Amino acid sequence: MKTSLSALLAGLLFALGLGVGGMTDPARVRAFLDVTGNWDASLAFVMAGALGTHALLRRFILRHPKPVFAPAFPTASRTKVDRRLLVGAALFGAGWGLSGYCPGPALTSLASGASTALTFVAAMLGGMLLLRLWESSRISHEAVTSSRGGA
Repeated sequence: MKTSLSALLAGLLFALGLGVGGMTDPARVRAFLDVTGNWDASLAFVMAGALGTHALLRRFILRHPKPVFAPAFPTASRTKVDRRLLVGAALFGAGWGLSGYCPGPALTSLASGASTALTFVAAMLGGMLLLRLWESSRISHEAVTSSRGGA
């Protein structure tokens, strides 16, 4: 229960920061990403504030052997820069640049009832489902191929 409550409070704080910082406004995000046009640098201050806060708190947090409500600090399961990461980053960046949303701000924007956020989240969930289907079909295909002796 404490872990769930902690996650809820952290998520609410994150959502509040996204809203206050302007990350839930797709037009503002697109203006930030458009460095050759009418560039809006205001989101750079949001990013600098987030990085500064992280840098200060990280040193304090990592002095503890484990989180308060978890058995260990989470670690990345994949650390290699590979084709999957690069393709995913390109797709993420293209989607963010075209729509002005990335997952966190889109989910936060659902509270406002914005139809663009709903459309984005539906497309995002559809993309996640397609990836799972594609990966499971690849795994099944590889299992069949290896059981046939690599044919």
